[in-house]
Amino acid sequence: MELEQQAKAQAIEQEQLEKKLEEKLYSRNFTKFGLDMNPVVSITAGLIILLLSIYAFLNLEQANIQFNNVKSFIVTNADWVFILSSNFFIIVALYLAFSRLGRVRIGGVHAEPEFSNFAWYSMLISAGMGIGLMFWAVGEPLSHFNGNPPIFLSEQDSFTAMAATFFHWGLHPWGIYALISLALAYFAYNKKLPLSLRSVFYPIFKDKVFGLLGDFIDILAVLSCLFGLATSLGLGVRQINGGVSFLFPNIPNNTIIQVILIAVITAAATVSVVTGIDKGVQFLSKMNIRIAFVFMVAILLLGPTAYIIRLFSNSVGLYFNDFISSSFFLATSSGDAKDFQSGWSIFYLAWWISWSPFVGMFIARISKGRSIKEFILAVLIIPSLLSFVWLSVFGGTAMHVDQMTNGALNTVVSASVEEGLFEMINLLHIPYFGQVIKTLLSLIGTILVISFFVTSSDSGSLVVDNITSGGKLDSPVPQRVFWACMEGFIAAVLLLIGGATALDTLQTAVIATGLPFAIVLTIMTFLLLGSLQQTYKKQKRIRDVKQFRRLRKLTKRDSIKK
Repeated sequence: MELEQQAKAQAIEQEQLEKKLEEKLYSRNFTKFGLDMNPVVSITAGLIILLLSIYAFLNLEQANIQFNNVKSFIVTNADWVFILSSNFFIIVALYLAFSRLGRVRIGGVHAEPEFSNFAWYSMLISAGMGIGLMFWAVGEPLSHFNGNPPIFLSEQDSFTAMAATFFHWGLHPWGIYALISLALAYFAYNKKLPLSLRSVFYPIFKDKVFGLLGDFIDILAVLSCLFGLATSLGLGVRQINGGVSFLFPNIPNNTIIQVILIAVITAAATVSVVTGIDKGVQFLSKMNIRIAFVFMVAILLLGPTAYIIRLFSNSVGLYFNDFISSSFFLATSSGDAKDFQSGWSIFYLAWWISWSPFVGMFIARISKGRSIKEFILAVLIIPSLLSFVWLSVFGGTAMHVDQMTNGALNTVVSASVEEGLFEMINLLHIPYFGQVIKTLLSLIGTILVISFFVTSSDSGSLVVDNITSGGKLDSPVPQRVFWACMEGFIAAVLLLIGGATALDTLQTAVIATGLPFAIVLTIMTFLLLGSLQQTYKKQKRIRDVKQFRRLRKLTKRDSIKK
């Protein structure tokens, strides 16, 4: 009886807290003209975007130099922050998965998953890395193969190249995503706070997170999401243009075509955003994975199959064998090792951390009903393993083709990474119906890039809309349309202002935010750990109540029989 009373008291307390938070947060929203948004976050973020766009337009070269100086300082002098923090996130994630805290369920003891495992995995990959894997699967392994990575050293250059690529796309980025998404999901679904970055800081600042302090946190999250998405979409549309130009030689590869492609694809993303996660994003994500599987199997069978399988097996073994030493490697002096670490490893870690508010928010949105153990292991292992397979197939084929053509593929990739995938297909030796098959593969590749592009755009729009509405999961359709168009607008403006240079400038600016976000994520981790301990005890009491009731029923049944 005492346990039942405790459970009822907790339920009443939670109900009162929900009512209190509802009044304090949403009372500040602007709700006229069919809108429902936090005006401080929305207007401030919009003005900052406008001012930065004007500044870039007027001083593109100067802006590029300034942001590059900031990035160079960060990756050179704060490399240890990214290396140590990313390893710390993996350690904490594994601790949560295998400790007693892993039994805590996101959303409460009775919560059930909203999506099937296949749909969930598909959305994880599509939102997290889909477009990036399409862009870099050929270029990065090939670059490492022709370079000199100081990590995962092996007698075979191809094994070292692939293991180094795994390092950048495997457990480290997904460890970052796992922790931030778990923190967001936990405070939203277990603590009944808004699904927003500000909510994670409630244990420290209490009701202040619903004022200007919380607005500041959410503004940073919105800017990080929008600029990160705009950069990725800008890079993605260059790859789409490369594929379209390969299929239709009369269509040029230039900025005007890319802006037209952005407009068309943003329109498609807007349609998906309007339909929501259940129909739009989920449908596209599952379609992405199915098309990607067919595309990957085709390259595997038409390419050097035995070579790819051996490469995958040996590279995975090398990755896990040298995981600890390479994960904690810090170059101590200038030279090739320092250049590699700052140009690749630190660049990636800073990018993943700055990108994490968007990916983390989206993963949190779709993960209600999962236990922490299930959540952590799935987010860490499933996308990492699938990325390893994908990178081995496309990167392995690229290295083999490059060797067979005396470096012809590397020459193209060095000049234009976005054309690497299509040039690799073009250089493949296919004895029968070669040109027809190559055209079909290029068409599938282009469709896949477009599909991942749309999925990233509509996922990002839903996340930004979620933040700017004060953490509401359902907001007016016009707001979703606005933010979907805003992403496309930023990417198009950047291309028109300065093409690849403008995109590189914005990417550099986004990476520069990685350092403060690394510190923020570390603080969030400690807040999550402290709060999880309390929730574990509460959920244990509820489980005890259920067990007590079952035992009482059995006792009554036995007494009746007697």
